[in-house]
Amino acid sequence: MDAFQGILKFFSNQKTVIGYSFMALLTVGSERLFSLVAFKCPCSAENTVYGLVFLLAPAWVLLILGFFVNNRSWRLFTGCCVNPRKIFPRDQICQFFSIFGQITLSSLVAPMMWLSVALLNGTFYECAMSGTKSEGLLELICKGKPRECREELYKVSCGKTSMPATDNEELKLSLQAQSQVLGWLLICSASFFSLLTTCYARCRSKVSYLQMNFWKTYAEKEKEHLDNKFLEYANKLSERNLECFFENKRPVAFPMPTFAAWEAASELHSFHQSRPYYSTLHKVVEDGLELGPENHETTMILVGSAQSV
Repeated sequence: MDAFQGILKFFSNQKTVIGYSFMALLTVGSERLFSLVAFKCPCSAENTVYGLVFLLAPAWVLLILGFFVNNRSWRLFTGCCVNPRKIFPRDQICQFFSIFGQITLSSLVAPMMWLSVALLNGTFYECAMSGTKSEGLLELICKGKPRECREELYKVSCGKTSMPATDNEELKLSLQAQSQVLGWLLICSASFFSLLTTCYARCRSKVSYLQMNFWKTYAEKEKEHLDNKFLEYANKLSERNLECFFENKRPVAFPMPTFAAWEAASELHSFHQSRPYYSTLHKVVEDGLELGPENHETTMILVGSAQSV
């Protein structure tokens, strides 16, 4: 039993690594599926556009999905059109750009994995480069090759050029080698940039290593308990309302946070040494709720909208 709990604890501590590993495997599988099933290089003037679409479009979609599934994105932008002070507080204007940068870096993981895997495979790059019209690139690719290379490069992916089969195969291997070199450069650059940003963030940390570990543990536990409380109170409130509706009786008082409390607890948290709170909810509970002018303005807008409906 102790061994089983130790295994569970290990996987729990390594869930970030496991998540990234699963994402990498999913990316490799998706790329192979695209290459074998969906991708058919046209071997025409559309080679460049077709190859770049398969190389970049999935990366763009993964980037958008990264923003979608990141809870911090919606926590940052929800209600910002009604109350811009939510993302640009008077005393912390730069906080928005810092948080948005963190969200963007987190969302870039999946697109970078896709580009790396696609470049290492070389199929999409080979098709895209074979349709190039750039004189500089044509000179680089066709150096030492027959003169038909410049005119029939777009047919290389299909093997339908009038050049000897050996030259055609050399061109394909050369394009695939270029793609793989770019793929490894991208992986090395992304890894180094990730290390730099992590080191910079840790060097600028306002808390110690042990306190940061406690902070992470607290954040996980708070989210877990918060989800349970949401479910518990939603069940209780829905049961009370349905009972009153079907039995045609007045509801009993049901304590709930005020609108201003919901607003205050929904803000993104930033740690300050002078205010050692581990979450926005922690700050709201310890300091108590102060209803400022922005909260009044938002409340009035919400009430007006509700009345108009």
